This record gives sequence, C-alpha cells and structure tokens, in this order.
Amino acid sequence: MPDPRARRGIRHPWTALLAAAAAAVLSGAGSITAIGEWVADAPQRVLALLGFSPDPLTRLFRPPYATTIRLVLAAVDGDALDRAIGRFLQERQAPAAGRRLIAVDGKTLRGSRTRHKPATALIAAMTHSGQVLTQRQVDGKSNEIPAFAPLLDCIDLTDAVITADALHTQHEHASYLHERGAHYLAVVKRNHPGLHERVRRLPWRDIRLDHIERTRAHHRDEIRRLKTAAFAHIDHPHARQALQVVRRRGDKSTGKVTIERMGPDPARCSLACAHERGHMGGSARAGAPAR
Repeated sequence: MPDPRARRGIRHPWTALLAAAAAAVLSGAGSITAIGEWVADAPQRVLALLGFSPDPLTRLFRPPYATTIRLVLAAVDGDALDRAIGRFLQERQAPAAGRRLIAVDGKTLRGSRTRHKPATALIAAMTHSGQVLTQRQVDGKSNEIPAFAPLLDCIDLTDAVITADALHTQHEHASYLHERGAHYLAVVKRNHPGLHERVRRLPWRDIRLDHIERTRAHHRDEIRRLKTAAFAHIDHPHARQALQVVRRRGDKSTGKVTIERMGPDPARCSLACAHERGHMGGSARAGAPAR
C-alpha cells in the first residue's frame, strides 16, 4: 500500500495503522470514533502483532491517537486498499475443484448515507461460497457498468464462470470476458427485447429435460428443472447455449405452491458462453440453478 504521508514526523508504520483499523472493524467498530477507542484499548501484545514499533526508551507500544486514525482513513486510496485486500484473499483461497464460479454484484455500504450525500455504492466479485475476491467503489455519477471490467482486471479469469445480474448483460462485457478466457452466464430480461424474443422462440417444448433437483429447507419443498438449448448464433458475443430454469416451490405450512419460470416466457432467461478453449458442459448446468 502506498504511504501518502510526508516522511517528516512519522511515528507509526502505515501498514500498522491500516491493520489496526481493519482489526477494529472486524471486532465490531462501526465508526471512526469506535475504531480509535478500540486501538487505544488494545493490549501491548495486540499492538505488537499489528506491526506498531515500540518506544526506543520504554520499549512500550504507544497506540495512535484517534485523530491519527481519522487522518489515515481520509488519506488512504480506497481502490488501492481494495486491490491489496483482494490480492491477499486470492492468495489464501484454496484451489477450486473444477471451474471457479465467480459472481459479480453491487451493494450499498451500510451506514454510509448522510444528509448531505447518498450511500456509497460498491461492486464486488466473489466466489459462490461468499468469499470476496475484489471490490471497488462505483462512481456516484454513474452505475456499475463502467466498473465491471476494471473490477475483474486483477483476477485470473482463465476458465472461470462469471455470473452477474441482467444489468451486466452487455456486448462489451461478453467480449471482455471472452478475451480474458472466461465463460459467462448472462441473464436476459425484457430490457433486451430483441435478444429476449430470440431466446424465447427457441423450441423449448421439444428439448429434453437436462437436470432436476429437489431440496427441502425452511418449511419449503423446492424442485428445479433445467433445460439447455445449443445454437450457432444468437446475436450476443460468443453465446452458445440458452438455459431455462423452472422452480416449483411448495410451502409446507400454508400449502401454497408457486412456479417461477426463468425463460422462455415473459420473466427472464439465461445465456451461457463456452470459451473456444473448452466446452462448458456440466459447469453451465451446475451454475444456473444456483442463481
């Protein structure tokens, strides 16, 4: 992490200050004041583990003032910090069995809204088990679309399967993922009327059932049925398959049954890209029901 401070007058290592702030947040601190209080109360052993330097005369570790923490957090480059944490998490990630599944999704930072500014929006890439690989702040004057490629630039996408919501069903995103050697699952809604209509008109009734899965949890009985249609061209970069998922949910307590159809009818459908270096095969079918 780059240290933006002038060399003169530095008392505490930059990385120790950032590590202390992160440890405080992980311990439940929800404000800069709370972070300062946590650091001030930290035992000597904890300050040493965080990387603070002892006083040359007393050999005691002196915690930084709350004002110092505030100035550090105001000066730090948020995107650089996100990249550094993302690299750290990726290095600690256990090798995945088979293809990696990576979800791209936006979120609002809790507690960031004030009377004078809207809430801070973030876009993150995470594994389907919930491990965040990288994230970055979304420009307040824009949306998640321009942040998609910069977010994924620092991740090895070779042979990974990328999932995202319908906002990211963009030709530019599909081409970018293909150039990076990735596969994708793209949700198609009616905001893409031409593409949606082409997928809807595929001969779904004549296509055999590919996969069925039944789960029971939270007083609900759910059955998922999946069909896959292959094609040569459908006017979306490198798309080679369309997926239809039908969910039937039964509430055991009320007896109510609901059916959700993700394509080909009005709701939505999914496209799958299989990169030329290998056919997607079972990975597309495994990824789709998890949505």
